[in-house]
Order: sequence, then C-alpha cells, then structure tokens
Amino acid sequence: MSKRKKIKDVPRIKKEKMRQLICDFFNENPGHPYNYKQVSRAVNAKNDPQKIMISQILAELAAELYLTEVDPGRYKYDVSQKIREGVFERRSNGKNHVIPNDGGDPILVSDEKSLRAMSGDKVNYIVCRKRRKGGDTEAEIVEITERVPQTFVGTLDVKSQYAFLLTENRSLGNDIFIPLDKLKGGKTGEKALVSITEWPESAKNPYGEVIAVLGKAGNNDTEMHAILAEFGLPYTYPKNVEKAADKISDILTEEDLKDREDFRGITTFTIDPRDAKDFDDALSIRQLDNGNWEVGVHIADVTHYVTPGSVIDKEAYKRATSVYLVDRTIPMLPERLCNQICSLRPDEDKLCFSAIFELNEKSEVQHSHITRTVIRSDRRFTYEETQEIIESGRGDYSSEILKLNDLAQKLRERRFSEGSINFDRHEVKFEIDENGRPLSVYFKVSKEANKLVEEFMLLANRTVAESVGKVDGNRTAKAFVYRVHDLPDPEKMNTMATFIRRFGYTLRTEGTKGQISRSINSLLDNIQNKPEENLIETVAIRTMAKATYSTKNIGHYGLAFDYYTHFTSPIRRYPDMMVHRLLEKYMAGGRSVNAKNLESACKHSSEMELVAANAERVSIKYKQAEFLSERLGQEYDGVISGVTEWGLYVEINENKCEGLVPIRDLDDDYYEFDEKNYCVTGRSSHRVYRLGDPIRIQIARVDMEKKQVDFALIKTK
Repeated sequence: MSKRKKIKDVPRIKKEKMRQLICDFFNENPGHPYNYKQVSRAVNAKNDPQKIMISQILAELAAELYLTEVDPGRYKYDVSQKIREGVFERRSNGKNHVIPNDGGDPILVSDEKSLRAMSGDKVNYIVCRKRRKGGDTEAEIVEITERVPQTFVGTLDVKSQYAFLLTENRSLGNDIFIPLDKLKGGKTGEKALVSITEWPESAKNPYGEVIAVLGKAGNNDTEMHAILAEFGLPYTYPKNVEKAADKISDILTEEDLKDREDFRGITTFTIDPRDAKDFDDALSIRQLDNGNWEVGVHIADVTHYVTPGSVIDKEAYKRATSVYLVDRTIPMLPERLCNQICSLRPDEDKLCFSAIFELNEKSEVQHSHITRTVIRSDRRFTYEETQEIIESGRGDYSSEILKLNDLAQKLRERRFSEGSINFDRHEVKFEIDENGRPLSVYFKVSKEANKLVEEFMLLANRTVAESVGKVDGNRTAKAFVYRVHDLPDPEKMNTMATFIRRFGYTLRTEGTKGQISRSINSLLDNIQNKPEENLIETVAIRTMAKATYSTKNIGHYGLAFDYYTHFTSPIRRYPDMMVHRLLEKYMAGGRSVNAKNLESACKHSSEMELVAANAERVSIKYKQAEFLSERLGQEYDGVISGVTEWGLYVEINENKCEGLVPIRDLDDDYYEFDEKNYCVTGRSSHRVYRLGDPIRIQIARVDMEKKQVDFALIKTK
C-alpha cells in the first residue's frame, strides 16, 4: 500500500518540459561537462523513470548538435562556439524568426524565447533544438545587441483609465498599451503614431507613447500620413531645413557663372508631366555647321546649392528620394529648392550639369563631353503637348521636337537590337476630387513623347558612367555610384517558361545574355493587346532581379549597358547628387573617394528607394479599396493574378484593382494549394483555379483599415 502511495506522490513531468529544464541548465552553465546523474540532481529528478528520460534527452540533444559529448556519457554546452549573430523579425501570427548574419535560412523563434525582441533588432542567438523529429530548427535569443526604435501606426481606443493603439501591423500581434499621460490629446477613433517605450516580461502588451496624432481615421490626409508613418517616412519638412533653404539666394552672380558653358542662346525646353513642378531636366538642340546635331541634356545643378554636411544635405541623404503617393509628392529637398531655385523654369537663367552630344543623322554619337552650364529654357512642355506636336507636326518648336523624336527613335531601336528589354507597363492612376476620393481609374500609357525624353536621359546616364568607369589598360577606375541590374535567376526563368507555356508562348532560358533578352522581348511583343498581357508582364518583372545602387559595377542587364548610373534627377534622388559631386571632383583631377563609405551610402539609397516604392504601392492599394468600397455588389470580369494557400487574388480587367477570393469561400469542395503549378484543385471535383484564368467576381467586402478587398466568385454554368 505504501509503495503504491510513493509512486503516486512522485511528481510527473512531460518530456518536453524536461528538455527545457535541461537546456536551461546547460545555458546557465556553459563550458562545463556533466553526466546524467549530475544533470538529474540539478533538475531535481529523483526517480528512475525521470533519470532514464534525462539520459535519453541528453543523447538526443547531442545528436541535434545542441550538446557536445566530450567523453562517453559526459556532455557540455560550449556557448562561445554556439552564439551567433542575426537580425530578428517579429510576426503577428507568432512565426517569429531570426535571419543569420552569415547567410542561411531564417530560423524560427518562439515568443517565449524572443526576449521581446522587435523587428530589425540585432540579436545574439543560439540554435537550441527542434520542435519534433524532422521538424523546424528553433533558435533562442540570448541577447539584444542593438535595439531599433519601434513605431507603429494604428487607431486609438481611449478608456477612462488607460488607452490602447489598435494595430493592423503584420509584425506585431499585440495592441499597444498607452498610459493616459502619454496620449498627447489623442481621442478614440483617431489615428496615431506610437513609439514603444518598454515591453516588460510580465506584460502581455508592449507599452508605448503617442508621438503624433495623425487625425480622424478615414480622412484622406490622415490616411496618407498614416501610410508614410507606417514606413518610417516623414510627412512634414523640418522647419530648420526650410529656413536654411530660404536663406539661399536665387540671384546668379558672375562667380556663379564662372567656368560654365553658356547655352542661353540655344533652343532649350523642358518636357514633364502635366502636374509637375520640379523640372530637373531640359533638352537643347541645334544643327552644327557639319550637318550633325548637337543635343544637350541639361540637369539641375543641385549640388551647387546643397553643400556636403549642411542641414539640407543631411535631410536629403536621410530621405534619399522623393516619395510619390497617389495624391501627393513628399519631396527630398525643401520646396524653395526643388520647385523654385533648382527647377528649370522657362525664361529664367538656371545652373546645370550637362551632357552634350554631337549626333549624326543615324543618331550615332560622334563626340560627347560633360560640363557645367547655364541655360535659359524657352518653353515648358507637357508630355501631352509634345505628343500632339509629334502626331500633328504642328506647334511651338515643332521642327526641334520632331528632330529630337527622330533621333530618339533611332537610339531606342539600336538599344533594343543590342539586348535592352522592353518593359512598357501601364501605370494605374486615379482621378480624385478635392477631398482625395477616387472618382475614376485610368491608365498612364508611355507614348513617343515619354520615350523621347527617356532615350536622352538613358544616353546621358550611360555616358556619365562610362566617363568614370571605362578606363584604359590596367588602370583601376575611381570609386563611383553605379545603377546595377543583375542577371535573372535561372530557376525563376525556368518557372516563368513553364508558366507561359499554358498560354502558348515559349521563352529561352539558356544561352548568351543577348539571346535571352531577345527572347524576352519577343515574348513581350507577342502578348501586346492580349488578355494575358498585364499578367505575363507582371510575372516577367518578378522574375527579374531588382536594380540597385552599388560601387561594384556588374552592368545593367535590363538595359544591356555595361556602364550605367543615375545622373539626371538630383532634385528627387540622392544618388544623382552623389554622382554630380563625384564628377566635379574627378573632372578637377581629384583622387578616388573611399569606396567603403560610398558603398554604405549606395546601400542606404537602395533601401530607401524600396521603402518609398512600398509606400507608393500601399497608397494605390488604399485608393483601390476606397474606389471599390462604393461599388459593393457590382460584378466584374477579371483574371487570377495570384494563387496562395489562403485564396485567389483577382485583378479586375476594367480598372486593374485587385482583391482576394478567400479559400474559405470556395465552399463547393476542399481545395488544395499547388505552389509549383500556381493553382488550387478541388479534392473531389478536380476543378482547377489557375494563375491567369479568366474569372468573374462580385465586390463582397472592403476593409479600409486593412486596405483589403474581398471578392465573391460568380460561378458560371
């Protein structure tokens, strides 16, 4: 009887819990070897079944390389060899992970082993165990070495004693607790930007304070500011930077004009979008005595006014780019500079950095040089006005525009013959009212006028890059900023080739760069004005690598240029300012700058470019949701633009708005996701919904907070 009682009184412990106790013990005692008896005493195991379990667990941990068996039956955890560095990424669904600094796949981190680390935090971690045999490896964060300031956008819910920020952020599954004295006057229903101040181990929610109240949810300005704040982008300009810009004189002196080529007497004009205010490039043209044509590509000389290390320069570097949302531009430079002093407005003398070309009738460059200039634009054209002149042959400076267009078309034709890829996608644009509400959707199509400007900008960028990077013999080129574009990933190319075969197209995936690019161009030509055009172009763009800035020149695959940079938009891109400064230094005989520091600036610019592009996409997504919210119940024809385990993304043909048919709403069968073949298939009916399939949908639900549109599938008989 007493024996049975003794067994009953022995505390039972699950193997998972025992594993954790053993791991914790070795973590706390790194470098020392222990046998199973010593470990048993340390975790207070007193009976034989528990000791046997411990012996088994020690062997498993050694097999998983968590422990090292230094002698038969003696194990140790050598923390000096196990600690690794990485960057933490938190997810609202609990699937947190750490990205190893030394490469490799992301490793899962459970909430209890995260030390409350937040996305972007630099951490030290250990690979501790697997969830189960054959399961995913897990990591444990042992130290947060560098915390990244964390801000979140959401909607305030204010109670009598406290408040919460309700977030929809994918990286945080918890609302943020805000003490009333940290509200900054925020009220329920208002959107706010909140900074996390702490996250105690004992607290379910992080604590925060309001940095800025953005306004009432649903208001257009509020929502646009919220998108900018969500991506850490500024939505106001610092007063001290504006004041510094206001002090800059707009009067040109003799000193300003010294050593500049004077183009004020040569026909010059700008061609820009209808709503543009910052004209950062102009074209000049005149016929030379030998019958050739001199074309000047004149770029606003921003760096004449913005000196390195100044408050304006520091703010421009931090922003790195202007940001273009649906209804507004958030400029990189203060308005006085970008829209006034530096903007190449008509009938005003302006300072420029220029690339001057002598072209023959075949548009072959006979000679070129890069120089600082002073210009005076004769006319400001919109793309629409220029296009009308090209089509009709009549209008202001028609002979000059027609000649530029003729030269540009020859440049373009030769560029494509040399392997440049012809991506020419339609941009989705919104007509909006004075309150920012979308009235209609239209598509911006690139016509000859756009292509005219594009060709000469490409020529200037290429020439500037060659002037520094292309050196003779064994000389080493000076450090420079290149715009680079890597070759497409072969695996992605093969996947794309498989995908387009179902539409009856083929794609070459092996051969020289020129052969592959010509095959891509042939595909893009063949899909013109076909229902699948936009879809295949989207897949093709996703297959391409992302263009970035770098000091390491690998060429630009998409353009088929061995040398390429960004020189032509210093008002809205910081890398162009960097290029202008490097050109000035090197043209004066200066030594090469520090490549490591320059590469760091390139990396920052590439990162900010991506952030700005993501913010722009979200603003479009918001306007699409707003547009469709007034069309609930309406039916549209569309095409399946994405297939995932949670549903079918559908793009409406008429307006290119995208929404989701949730997999849960496909209730006529159990559908299984086939990632390899871009489809879901009904288990019983074998009905297949595949990427690119035509489909009819109805607008079912719109969640403006999540910027999410749900469609209902209209089944055809």
